[in-house]
Amino acid sequence: MFKQFLKVLPVFVLLCASLGATTASFAQGDDSFAQGDYVDHPKLAAFINDLEKNHQFERSALQQLFVDVKRKDSILKAISRPAEKSKPWKDYRPIFVTPKRAKLGIKFWNKHQASLQRAQKTYGVPAEIIVAILGVETRYGQNRGSYRVIDSLATLGFDYPKRSKFFSAELKQFLILCREQGFDPKEIKGSYAGAMGYPQFISSSYRHYAVDFDNDGIIDLLNNPVDAIGSIANYFKVHGWKKGAPIVSTATVTEATKKQAALFNTRLKPSINIGDLKAAGIQSTVNYANDEMTSPMALEGAKGTEYWLGLKNFYVITRYNHSKLYAMAVYQLSQELRSLKDKKS
Repeated sequence: MFKQFLKVLPVFVLLCASLGATTASFAQGDDSFAQGDYVDHPKLAAFINDLEKNHQFERSALQQLFVDVKRKDSILKAISRPAEKSKPWKDYRPIFVTPKRAKLGIKFWNKHQASLQRAQKTYGVPAEIIVAILGVETRYGQNRGSYRVIDSLATLGFDYPKRSKFFSAELKQFLILCREQGFDPKEIKGSYAGAMGYPQFISSSYRHYAVDFDNDGIIDLLNNPVDAIGSIANYFKVHGWKKGAPIVSTATVTEATKKQAALFNTRLKPSINIGDLKAAGIQSTVNYANDEMTSPMALEGAKGTEYWLGLKNFYVITRYNHSKLYAMAVYQLSQELRSLKDKKS
């Protein structure tokens, strides 16, 4: 760990010497290095200028850091075909809602029951939802990612024009996070999109929503499942989770309405009230008030089209990953977990 990452210039001077790196003046308009995939990249100079001017980073330390940063074509390929966008529900569900994952979830739940109960009481988020998030994201910490986060974020920030602004901002947040937490930016690993740790928080989420839930003075989502539990619950609460409120329900649809595709899958955020849905031929299987706002969904299931109504808490799950398939997988895994837990208690 670099405890004084990007604060103490001599550390990086020694690194330069040991690596035999040849650095240029790197003055604005003359940014080049003898090695590395990004040292000559046209976007890097402005990126470093911003961190130096607005966030008090050492310029030469940043220069040396990027000597070692690699462009990963596999990352660009992966982000072009995420499962939640490339697969129908009938193929997406079996990836995450499985007996094996539920069994692992119960084992995790039993081990961390006290922390999960405390998180539920503190933030109002059910334990099964927290456990389901951890199951979908990293299989309870078993798969926290194999890419160096700095490679992921540089690749997407500098070479993925479609979302360059977002990932460049996350790269900045990552370097600030490393400085705050004393992380070595060349060692932290995560997903192809730069998400980290048990809950797969991106850097900005780590800085804004992570909590020290075990009160040991360290906010550690990389290796501490207790901090991950509290941080997920806090994330949901901040994004509007309503304690005890419903999440999603099935719906019945008239034959005429089934042909009106524009009524379904239009927005993740609830935007149509129950009363208007009834008039349109969509009936919830749960008795909600007519002014309850919902988001109608039609999902391609294994046995045909499934009709669902997402409510406010379902929308909150999509703030974690902006996908109705993701939120549905979390919800259904949580129901499997709750059922198993109730049977064994």
